[in-house]
Amino acid sequence: MFIQEYYTESDLGISFSREQACRFAKKIADDFNPLHNTDAKRFCVPGDLLFSVTLATTGLYKNMDFTFSGMVTENIDLNFPTEINEKHIITDKDDKEYLEVEASGDRNNDKALIDSLTHAYVAFSGQTFPRILVALMKEKGVMINPARPMIMYQRMSIELDSFDATDIELKLSKTTLEHNEKRGQACLYFDLLSKGKIVGRGKKHMMLSGLRKYCEDTMTKVVSDYELVKTKYC
Repeated sequence: MFIQEYYTESDLGISFSREQACRFAKKIADDFNPLHNTDAKRFCVPGDLLFSVTLATTGLYKNMDFTFSGMVTENIDLNFPTEINEKHIITDKDDKEYLEVEASGDRNNDKALIDSLTHAYVAFSGQTFPRILVALMKEKGVMINPARPMIMYQRMSIELDSFDATDIELKLSKTTLEHNEKRGQACLYFDLLSKGKIVGRGKKHMMLSGLRKYCEDTMTKVVSDYELVKTKYC
């Protein structure tokens, strides 16, 4: 499976180097959040990488829910499960919790299906900023702090109707953003498609902090700077 080059497995568990996490973020997820840079002071492993490794180690269940509770830094050994009996909490050797995974329904270990779903979800997730969130913030009249942009991945879920699927695609179906003063909760709803037919659905929850009144010129500059970083990397 393609995901294997982005983590290290030992008798102690599964861990991630800064280089592995950064390469995954930029090459696979198209995610240029500075928190995933190798030289970041507050470095953290992308949530999409934790999601991808979970599917690789446990297989794909009809219903899965992921709740992120801690930031994973480099070279921390984590206890990813090989199967899930209703719920599994991913922790380190000190029992610090990072991710709770709930699963139900039938399980499928088809590597091609898992790879296809993983690629599709991660590619979709990489569009969150700026394409999806900027339009959503503009609609609601708020924006993140341009000096310290903070968008935290909180939770995601998927629900499959069938495993009889190939070449999975994700299509955005609805977006919501609820905010109260400086904090906001954004949710992206999506459909899972195979050959144009809906085979499942899901949603992704994020927390936005440091919100203030939307300014077109400021957000244009934020997006321009973000795209420049991507261009330089490529």
